[in-house]
Amino acid sequence: MSENEARDTHLQELRRGTVVLACLRLLTEPGYGYGLLEELGRRGFATDANTLYPLLRRLEKQGYLTSEWNTDESRPRKFYRTSRAGDTLAAALTEDFRAIARAIADLPEED
Repeated sequence: MSENEARDTHLQELRRGTVVLACLRLLTEPGYGYGLLEELGRRGFATDANTLYPLLRRLEKQGYLTSEWNTDESRPRKFYRTSRAGDTLAAALTEDFRAIARAIADLPEED
């Protein structure tokens, strides 16, 4: 494995955990999968549909998201929204993420 491939693999692992938190925070306003996928990309959380859609279904099954179908447009869309339990989880994960970021910032840097 090349150095770039190794870096990409580790970067993907690092980002994977942050996508859950990003989804919970972005879906305080209702959103549908493809729109969320684009918003995540714009905000620096590169992910793909094969990762996002199963994640949304899992978070819904766990009670952290709610969903409803919007059939007002020509193409029905399933809209997700963070539930009360999801808000609680997002707050806890945000606090944990900030603590981890502070701990990393306190580590010695490469010369």
